[in-house]
Amino acid sequence: MIKAEVVEDIVNKVEQYIPEDLKTMREDFSKNMKSILTASLQKADLVTREEFEVQKAVLAKTRAKLEALEKQLEQFNS
Repeated sequence: MIKAEVVEDIVNKVEQYIPEDLKTMREDFSKNMKSILTASLQKADLVTREEFEVQKAVLAKTRAKLEALEKQLEQFNS
């Protein structure tokens, strides 16, 4: 799930490059960009760093078990 604060931060950073005298354009940009960015990021199916690290640990544990089973199988076949 994409955090609203992240989207808001990105939009604010880009918005600061739009001149103040184009206030209406800035407001329109802000509204539209938030929804477009949120939809695009959700479509990309991204995960947080924390979720990634959890899956990385699960994979490492699974790999270790697989290697242990392969060694047992080698000993059995010898």
